[in-house]
Amino acid sequence: MKKYFLFEELGTNYRREIIGGLTTFLAMAYILVVNPLTLTLDSVPDLDPSQRMDYGAVFMATALAAAIGCLMMGILAKYPIALAPGMGLNAFFAYTVILTYGIPWQTALTGVLFSGLIFIVLSLSGFRETIINAIPMDLKLAVGAGIGLYITFIGLQNAGIIVANPATMVGLGDLSASSTLLAIFGLFTTVILMVRRVKGGIFFGMIIAAGVGMIFNIVSLPSAIVDFNVPDMSPTFGVALQPILNNPGSLVNIEFLVIVLTFLFVDFFDTAGTLVAVANQANLLKDDKLPRAGKALLADAVATVSGSILGTSTTTTYIESSAGVAAGARSGFAAVVTGVLFLVSILFYPLLEVITSAVTAPALIIVGVLMVSALGRIDWSKFEIAVPAFLTMISMPLGYSIATGIAIGFIFYPITMITAGKGKQVHPIMYGMFVIFILYFVFLV
Repeated sequence: MKKYFLFEELGTNYRREIIGGLTTFLAMAYILVVNPLTLTLDSVPDLDPSQRMDYGAVFMATALAAAIGCLMMGILAKYPIALAPGMGLNAFFAYTVILTYGIPWQTALTGVLFSGLIFIVLSLSGFRETIINAIPMDLKLAVGAGIGLYITFIGLQNAGIIVANPATMVGLGDLSASSTLLAIFGLFTTVILMVRRVKGGIFFGMIIAAGVGMIFNIVSLPSAIVDFNVPDMSPTFGVALQPILNNPGSLVNIEFLVIVLTFLFVDFFDTAGTLVAVANQANLLKDDKLPRAGKALLADAVATVSGSILGTSTTTTYIESSAGVAAGARSGFAAVVTGVLFLVSILFYPLLEVITSAVTAPALIIVGVLMVSALGRIDWSKFEIAVPAFLTMISMPLGYSIATGIAIGFIFYPITMITAGKGKQVHPIMYGMFVIFILYFVFLV
């Protein structure tokens, strides 16, 4: 086992990998609750029941899709990177496709299936790996730093420290709110543990925060420990195949094409950005390239196809994996641990009630601090590099999208390099992506 997962080469051990995998799971366990609530459009009370997915089935699909993705990533690609149905993509699925376009959720699942199948073709051809390796190192570092700012922003929001403000868009929240105070306590605790170089400091910070939250009734005690009444998956299982088999003509329209392309685009570049960022954080890049990138991308694609058949939106790599890396994870064994925990969570779901956004927010903030350190390796002395790197980084939190940040930075990169007389140094693929991103903003945004 140690030899297969390259423990000696990576300087890791079972303890670090288990703590890392568990930390990643705790940091992203919220998706087991949030994804079913989003896809069932829980916030829209007057919705026609036929437009609403089954909560229990979506929960099962979420847990199983995450488990499949994590196990494949860990065993096949050997990276400490976890996968689950993606935030943002699930909102697009529910609020844009179902509510705005009026497309049945069954057809929307078919769109996810098609995007996943295209991913598999691109991954097996090696084209996705070629694209990632064509991205210059300065932009890869900018992507990592930008994701760090992005998840820190999410952490501050989850903590209630930063809230919406009608005058300035964002502002300081109510710091006297109990959940915000718990998040601030967790942040101080985690910072102290990290400064003292306690291994697994992020994980222990979350455990301490959850314990304090239960003591002061900020976090509810779990209603039960184990629940063997597993939800029925039949309402969503295999539904993605029905439009293909029963009414293929319903798929021949511009709206369905937009759905597939949007799922394809966002997952493609969110995954690329996350892979590079987490691998860079774990010092797994070699000669500025990502080893086994093809296998990592294939794991992502297969997880998306599996998730669509099970009954959930696009499955993608999670930037919360960086929390596990920060806790010590370096090998695919950590991803396997996370995948097993997603399977176990089906039975121990009631315990997840104590892992609230206030508990996980400090982990996201601290991970952001660690990831922004990549800024020091960018060549800021060259303005043609500084501009696209900065725009890549700043657009992620402000645009609230990893893919948007990548798109803006990658549009500016060829322009600044050509202006500086360095157009020949730009990989041909970067010129191709320049055109694609322009078309993306024109037709899809």
